[in-house]
Amino acid sequence: MYKTTEIASSEIPSDNPVHQRLLFPYLHVSKLISGNVLEIGCGTGRGVGVLAPSLTDYTGVDKNTELMSQLSAQYPNFTFIDMFLPPLQNLPSDHFDFVVTFQVIEHIEPDAFFLQEAARVLKPGGKLYLTTVNRKFSLTRNPWHVREYLAHELRDLMKKYFSEVITEGIHGNEKVMAYYEENKKSVKNITRFDIFNLQYRLPRTWLQVPYDIANRLSRLSVSKSNSTLVDSIQVDDYFLSQDPDGSLDFFYTGIK
Repeated sequence: MYKTTEIASSEIPSDNPVHQRLLFPYLHVSKLISGNVLEIGCGTGRGVGVLAPSLTDYTGVDKNTELMSQLSAQYPNFTFIDMFLPPLQNLPSDHFDFVVTFQVIEHIEPDAFFLQEAARVLKPGGKLYLTTVNRKFSLTRNPWHVREYLAHELRDLMKKYFSEVITEGIHGNEKVMAYYEENKKSVKNITRFDIFNLQYRLPRTWLQVPYDIANRLSRLSVSKSNSTLVDSIQVDDYFLSQDPDGSLDFFYTGIK
């Protein structure tokens, strides 16, 4: 049911490179976090099982009643809240040791308020771990995203709400970048028909379904032409980079 290209499914072979990319930050932060953790935008629960062994308490929030019910049944010792955000309604200030939010802020219209709320619920000295796409590596307009950032734009925004911001990135090895280049060619084969550049002219909500169809076709095309590459990419083909500007995704840490 939740197998759009924006979510990326672990069950669809052509989604594998994206799924592994999204899994990487969970595995990374699972070694860094402990105690009481809030995940903003927990989605289908991709990372809950990865994070669980490190935690005493976990709260996940997202705007999907059915998903939150399913996750509550799957993880009865954790708390899942159906919430349209921001604000982080009824969540206390100075409460969580860590806040995790992966590939979420690009979907949020009031991004400054989003960060302000994330800082509010953290204990003094607590840390926010945040990822989002690097606009430099976007292959086309993603109409599911309200905005995308350059490295300095996100850094400067986070500095308004956190005493320290550590800027890193998530990048890929040669296999990952070979997939990126093949996907770029496939996307160009589709977008070449957009001779009036409508992807940047039409309201983004009009483009969400066509984008998802085109994105699925592109992934299937790459998978069909080079299934060995698509199937072979694993989470350890991604790595943490000290060059966020040259990375596929930003991995930023905000310290309250």
